[in-house]
Amino acid sequence: MTNEAQKKDSIRALQAKIHAFVEARDWRQFHSPRNLSAAIAVEASEILEHFRWTTDAQSWEIRDDAERLREVAHEMADVCILTMELAHNLEIDLGGAIEEKLAINEDRYPVEKSRGSSAKYDKL
Repeated sequence: MTNEAQKKDSIRALQAKIHAFVEARDWRQFHSPRNLSAAIAVEASEILEHFRWTTDAQSWEIRDDAERLREVAHEMADVCILTMELAHNLEIDLGGAIEEKLAINEDRYPVEKSRGSSAKYDKL
């Protein structure tokens, strides 16, 4: 099996676990695209909460605090879980969408123009 196929199988396996978790609790009724999108935004803001009022340098210090790092990891997992559930419900091949978006970004942000720059692609 190729590395690419393994990645897609890994995403599918996680989606299957998430789907089984949701189905066992009869939560699909609450997982409309609108509700899942709102939940993703809320969970993403919970990641940001850990870095509120910090400088860029201070934000890196979280790596030295195992408990806070674990909390951030769990919030990141929530975002991923909800995103995978949304992809499942909308029948989106998330692995394929990621590959496609990376290819688009490769074109938008060529290394020779974007290396070391935070400029948006239309400003390069």
